[in-house]
Amino acid sequence: MKNLVFLVGFMGSGKTTLAKKMAKRLGIAFMDLDQLIISKTGKAISDYFQQHGEESFRIIERNVLREINMEEPMIISVGGGTPCFHENMKWMNAHGQTIYLKISSRGLWKRLTQSDINKRPVLKGLQGEELFNFIEEELNLREPFYLQASCHIDQMKDSVNEVIQKCGLDRFQQPNHFKTNSQ
Repeated sequence: MKNLVFLVGFMGSGKTTLAKKMAKRLGIAFMDLDQLIISKTGKAISDYFQQHGEESFRIIERNVLREINMEEPMIISVGGGTPCFHENMKWMNAHGQTIYLKISSRGLWKRLTQSDINKRPVLKGLQGEELFNFIEEELNLREPFYLQASCHIDQMKDSVNEVIQKCGLDRFQQPNHFKTNSQ
């Protein structure tokens, strides 16, 4: 049985938030790939991008992804670009279950305009229509990779319980053992 569950999707789709909720609900570990990269490099993702460039970052990302312990059940949130480089999507599908959190360009734009854009290296300096156009173009490039996921979720509609059920993750849930008092 595959113990790893990878949440994939565009930045701002809610991967980390949903992964934390799912891990808590299932009683298994949560891991954020970006946080692992930050621990390994000692630098914020945006700083690493600025100092070493995207290609160097994608190599570190690939290496950290492949170092994840596959023995223990775990929900893992990966960066929006992770599935699109170095055959990472193929690797994740081979070593775990992948879930694509699908959200429209307009929905992503709304979410991202309410976040700190400067923390997202590829969005730095973009706003308004320019940001929307970038999201739409980039989503069109990335979605063929995301669509390779074994389970697709409408992030605007599906609850944590629905995601768990639709993707067959209830196999991770620990059974409740209630003692009955037969007196």
